[in-house]
Amino acid sequence: MTALSEATTPLAVDLGYGARPDTALELAARLRAKVPAVHLVGLEIDPARVVPPQEGVRFAVGGFELAGLRPHLVRAFNVLRQYDESQVPAAWSRMQRQLTPGGFIVEGTCDELGRRCCWILLDEHRPLTFTLAWDPLHSSRPSDLAERLPKALIHRNVPGEPVHQLIRALDRCWDIAAPLAPFGPRQRWIRTLELLPDNGFHALPDRRRHRDNIVTVPWEQVAPNP
Repeated sequence: MTALSEATTPLAVDLGYGARPDTALELAARLRAKVPAVHLVGLEIDPARVVPPQEGVRFAVGGFELAGLRPHLVRAFNVLRQYDESQVPAAWSRMQRQLTPGGFIVEGTCDELGRRCCWILLDEHRPLTFTLAWDPLHSSRPSDLAERLPKALIHRNVPGEPVHQLIRALDRCWDIAAPLAPFGPRQRWIRTLELLPDNGFHALPDRRRHRDNIVTVPWEQVAPNP
């Protein structure tokens, strides 16, 4: 958010908003609640999906080149899911080259209602963190998110790969924390994260209160094996 709030003319892009512009409009509303001056552009590679401007959001044709824009923030959800894993580095690099210095890319995958989400945060140089977020009212355990891993990781959810180890560790800690279930999934999740370091992973601190269960780890902890 700092990349937007400190910019003279803050610009965000919703890449691949789909058949309807709902995600772009929602993103614009959420960003404006924090940064009222933000401009948002929704990009779609299919010209037939480009719609007229709505609610202060502009729409245009564009792919990983970001239509030549220089945004401070890019959201690309459920876009690379359609590509081969081998194509991910080139797609990342192309978006990174378009970022305004100090900008960020949020690249990931979610289900249709956003109840299960996984994303990678990148700056103009490299991936920084990996986050899993899930609504415990609609999932029973962390490993339910495996089907929503980003393209860079979804085929690496196999024994020996770090992301597989992370998901197994989260499940194990979640099970150990089961005695806290009567106090609600949030308390059980807090205990799960407390147990995580003993299982080889260190979540980044997050003091905000969330409805969903969220964990963020440094990218180095889940980066695929060579």
